[in-house]
Amino acid sequence: MLDSEIIPNDTKLKTGSNFLGILNDIKRRPEDAAIELDVSLELINSIINGQSELPSDLVEKATKVWPVNKRDFFVIEDDCPNGIKLMTSADSEKSKRTMERAGQPYYEYRDTAMSKVGPFRPEWIMELCNVDNNDSENKSIQWNNGHFMHQFTYFIGDVNFYYIDKNGKKQTAMMSTGDSMYITPFVPHTFATRNNPQSNGLILALTYGGKLTGEFQQELSSMSNLGQEFALDFSSTKSASGSILRYNREISTLTLEELSKRSNISTKELENFESGSKQPSIEDLKKIAESLSVNIRDLLPNDKIEDKVILKFHKDCKTWYYPETTKCYKFFELASTSALPFSKSFEVEILDSNDSKLDICSGLHQYVYNVGKTPITLNWKIHEKNTQKIINPDDSLYMKPFIKHNFRGSGKLLILRVGGKIPGDSQRELSIVGKENTERAISETTLWFDKKGKN
Repeated sequence: MLDSEIIPNDTKLKTGSNFLGILNDIKRRPEDAAIELDVSLELINSIINGQSELPSDLVEKATKVWPVNKRDFFVIEDDCPNGIKLMTSADSEKSKRTMERAGQPYYEYRDTAMSKVGPFRPEWIMELCNVDNNDSENKSIQWNNGHFMHQFTYFIGDVNFYYIDKNGKKQTAMMSTGDSMYITPFVPHTFATRNNPQSNGLILALTYGGKLTGEFQQELSSMSNLGQEFALDFSSTKSASGSILRYNREISTLTLEELSKRSNISTKELENFESGSKQPSIEDLKKIAESLSVNIRDLLPNDKIEDKVILKFHKDCKTWYYPETTKCYKFFELASTSALPFSKSFEVEILDSNDSKLDICSGLHQYVYNVGKTPITLNWKIHEKNTQKIINPDDSLYMKPFIKHNFRGSGKLLILRVGGKIPGDSQRELSIVGKENTERAISETTLWFDKKGKN
């Protein structure tokens, strides 16, 4: 009875549920799948019920017979079923490796906490290049080509941050402990210790994927050069507004004349909106949205176009205490961008408290690093079970969204929260589906029709 091939495990159950979802989507009953894939009905049902592995040759056959991709059949492996994945300072040190540039040691890299279910790819980086001036043309620094990941950086020690600004010019930002920055993907940059041969500077480079990775990137790739057309002109608020309006009109295959009839806005005015020479009022947007059968929010550009590099000095951080009643924490708001509304970064002072209440819960993926000098106690609850861990200095952890937790002791933490794929449009779609249907949306459990009929 304990044979793992007989009793379904969690991965098999998820794979089986996912397989049933695929069959529902392409309107195949299990018996249809058995015939088309030339296997027994018993095997198909065993896979669906989570009792058998999904054979690789069956996936190969399915992708040839059906309009599905191989990656559709594989589920994400959950490597932190208890909600938290901790990486100690000692384990982080074991991963250290020195990166050379131009034949000289340039960085020492170390891994910090990462999870297969989280979007973070965080790095501990020591700057081995030491500069004695702040010249952005310094020949000892070595630039990278930029990378696809978004990057939030927290600075420890005296570090020069070099980057290319929006005008294509090299810039130097002189950063110190507690300062932070956000940098957009593909912006070339580099770091060096500033005039301190006795102590190398450090950065916590918390890189993470946004909405563009995974299936989005795969879909773009399948379209070859056509995928570039999805990138609208967001160089200014006016051009962004015009590009969004034009895109929505064209996907509806409406002429300006037809949209004018529907919205009672002149074609000349609509042309001005789409060219970016004039921005529509909210009243105009209501009429256009109604004419296109979309929501007003689908026609709105970002409120502002921000720089691709955002610097935040610690002295300029907004601060507040949380919660209002117990004031267990003092929050410092670090670098962020309105272009990524579901990315939040904080330095948090943990103020000694005997209150056992789990007083923090965030609907975002969370990365935590102990940047202080003292241990901090983490308490959390998942699956109706209370658990406690000690986070020592330079330990780091990943935490799943919506876990109720607290930090106790006296010290300092760096916290980065990221939405991943769900918050935003996906969250809105799930909310429209309704909380009562989320179980099936998350993990399909039911055939799409009742074989016995349903009146």
